[in-house]
Amino acid sequence: MTLDRATTDDVATVSRQLGRPARDVVGIAARCVCGAPTVVSTRPRLADGTPFPTFYYLTHPAATAAVSTLEAEGQMPGLAELLTCETAGQYRAAHESYIADREAVEFVEEIAGISAGGMPERVKCLHALVGHALAAGPGVNPIGDIALARCGWSPEVCECLDYEVST
Repeated sequence: MTLDRATTDDVATVSRQLGRPARDVVGIAARCVCGAPTVVSTRPRLADGTPFPTFYYLTHPAATAAVSTLEAEGQMPGLAELLTCETAGQYRAAHESYIADREAVEFVEEIAGISAGGMPERVKCLHALVGHALAAGPGVNPIGDIALARCGWSPEVCECLDYEVST
């Protein structure tokens, strides 16, 4: 796992992207080609004590919109059908990788063994899976990789100005 240290400007950008204050940011796990945060890593236990299993959180508005479109089109059942043989093994490995990344920051007993996005058995949240794919890099999360390829958004093409949120 490689996380960029989140600067004050990064946290302010993430807050604008989310439309609310960013909470308990550990670092920036992926960035747009322009350098803007795309995936934030969140502390596994929030400051208020709440366990938070979603370590990789997709924040980039263009990416979030593109992945929301996939979900609205009903693509999750088709992606779930891909969880056979080799893909299922890769997906289980992605689940274990996700947990290891989160536990490298902090072990939280209440969420031990739980990752995100339905891993390792289901395809539940494409936002979480694409966030993990962007943070971990190609080849780690097969369903996240496929969803990223299908969504029509790329971190290599900056769309930040198209989705600027005013403060």
